[in-house]
Amino acid sequence: MADTQYILPNDIGVSSLDCREAFRLLSPTERLYAYHLSRAAWYGGLAVLLQTSPEAPYIYALLSRLFRAQDPDQLRQHALAEGLTEEEYQAFLVYAAGVYSNMGNYKSFGDTKFVPNLPKEKLERVILGSEAAQQHPEEVRGLWHTCGELMFSLEPRLRHLGLGKEGITTYFSGNCTMEDAKLAQDFLDSQNLSAYNTRLFKEVDGEGKPYYEVRLASVLGSEPSLDSEVTSKLKSYEFRGSPFQVTRGDYAPILQKVVEQLEKAKAYAANSHQGQMLAQYIESFTQGSIEAHKRGSRFWIQDKGPIVESYIGFIESYRDPFGSRGEFEGFVAVVNKAMSAKFERLVASAEQLLKELPWPPTFEKDKFLTPDFTSLDVLTFAGSGIPAGINIPNYDDLRQTEGFKNVSLGNVLAVAYATQREKLTFLEEDDKDLYILWKGPSFDVQVGLHELLGHGSGKLFVQDEKGAFNFDQETVINPETGEQIQSWYRSGETWDSKFSTIASSYEECRAESVGLYLCLHPQVLEIFGFEGADAEDVIYVNWLNMVRAGLLALEFYTPEAFNWRQAHMQARFVILRVLLEAGEGLVTITPTTGSDGRPDARVRLDRSKIRSVGKPALERFLRRLQVLKSTGDVAGGRALYEGYATVTDAPPECFLTLRDTVLLRKESRKLIVQPNTHLEGSDVQLLEYEASAAGLIRSFSERFPEDGPELEEVLTQLATADARFWKGPSEAPSGQA
Repeated sequence: MADTQYILPNDIGVSSLDCREAFRLLSPTERLYAYHLSRAAWYGGLAVLLQTSPEAPYIYALLSRLFRAQDPDQLRQHALAEGLTEEEYQAFLVYAAGVYSNMGNYKSFGDTKFVPNLPKEKLERVILGSEAAQQHPEEVRGLWHTCGELMFSLEPRLRHLGLGKEGITTYFSGNCTMEDAKLAQDFLDSQNLSAYNTRLFKEVDGEGKPYYEVRLASVLGSEPSLDSEVTSKLKSYEFRGSPFQVTRGDYAPILQKVVEQLEKAKAYAANSHQGQMLAQYIESFTQGSIEAHKRGSRFWIQDKGPIVESYIGFIESYRDPFGSRGEFEGFVAVVNKAMSAKFERLVASAEQLLKELPWPPTFEKDKFLTPDFTSLDVLTFAGSGIPAGINIPNYDDLRQTEGFKNVSLGNVLAVAYATQREKLTFLEEDDKDLYILWKGPSFDVQVGLHELLGHGSGKLFVQDEKGAFNFDQETVINPETGEQIQSWYRSGETWDSKFSTIASSYEECRAESVGLYLCLHPQVLEIFGFEGADAEDVIYVNWLNMVRAGLLALEFYTPEAFNWRQAHMQARFVILRVLLEAGEGLVTITPTTGSDGRPDARVRLDRSKIRSVGKPALERFLRRLQVLKSTGDVAGGRALYEGYATVTDAPPECFLTLRDTVLLRKESRKLIVQPNTHLEGSDVQLLEYEASAAGLIRSFSERFPEDGPELEEVLTQLATADARFWKGPSEAPSGQA
């Protein structure tokens, strides 16, 4: 059997999203709006398969054919007859549910591959003897032949997502290196093109000279179209001695489905902002234009307090090894009015709370653009995983001048972060009950502060294309050096493009640190209804949770490659290092032996020293993070951040040894079962499923009732068209750009 690091256990937690009450309160028009947006999101989410691994689209198509012909109960009888044990069949169901949940065969949280926890030859018998194989023998055999080996392979380069020798990715062709990625980013910056909706493909001619294709995601390909801002960019370039070609049409048939549903949703928009927003999204996905998506995002920001909230596009760059390309995601959710009222009070206090942050006012935005902040019950979240909260859009220019929105996903928080006492690791016994009691409320506070005042704070110093600065060069002083500002962002440069591989994690660390820092403020806790001893317990559990998370983060560090696989967890480890460095016994980690005789550890936080020791240490660190970000000081930012993110076995903590303990006692991230919406005439029905691997599989089997086989054909055709770029995917590229 495979290393436990690369399997999903049979007893993995599975929870169902509850949005029944939120859906019930929607009007018929709102339901139709939500239905078509959900369809658009689910269709677009299929692109994630093509953004993950070469084999993911084939695995998805194979599983979908299998379970369309026989549901999990029917297939179980066949599997047992073929000689599988109950445990082996359950392992297959968990694997299939994991592929659907992560939209691929790599964990969305940690980017680690997972493989079926049963013998390959047994699974082959089940697949080739299945009803699907009897109905379509050539197709099923072909799919198994294409993906069977890669489904199980744990060759070193295939164990994690990454670039070059570090792993596998389909954002770049298999022969690309980090040097190629840097060259391509410089090229994109020179043409004022965003990387968000692109992939990079490199081919090498007979003389060893590289040729690069930058491919934009769009419905339209090379066919003539009405002139748009994208059309003029579709041509050949010479950049630093290398030929580049900008093309479009990536994921075209998938995005066509997205556009069709967005067109239908327009008929049920509640106001002109929503209608104009959808029109711009349609333009963006049709033409391949990020500028159109920005315009749509402007209308989205202006659509204050909608009943049905949504966002869709190439959004988060966590899984791009270079940190610039966005993974497709789309969500549809309904406002939870009671919890939203607390967030609205937090927004009302935001300008005052921003003054409490430990950097000069000149490092804060010129004007705080009051955002929407709502608690939402998710109806649909399509992509590789569901977060607890979101602060979007991610476009720096919009965030600085137009604003943003914050959302906390209430029904996700309710199920994804619930903790059972017997599964609670690395805490002292006398902390466990308090932790369970206050983890949920403290997380609400942390998510609110993280999204609104973490991601929503701080200014970037920019020189625009005309040479004008958005700060006073004469009077603004760097508080770390006492000198005038020496560096800034030039026209076309963004936070992601400049800080690239550390941008996501660095920003998550800054936002998490803001949450920890401001939760000490009495006004914040009063907004959420906590005073006195309860408020102190919320603070303690919030800080304790962060310290524990920093230890758990070691699961996502790869010692062989000296790198981190998950931005949020790297950020939490960095904060743990900062608090350990503060000294005076604020945080201690003690290796122990568990009741099972295996290595264990205990984390302790001295609550009496949070304000006297922890707060000053966090204040110094947070100020440095912001100053380096504001000034675009990449060298200083990397030195600071990568220094704290370094994992060694040096005493007293011995983190590499602790990592072994963490892996020994890790608990897999829960799988989330989402409902479907179904249109009967003009009436939208909500279809819910049981909280099990089989229930999650059924939800996907019923997700595309009209065109499931067509979509599987589209996915495999798209994957096959580009398959040459990953031939021999276990062979790392040796040359440099």
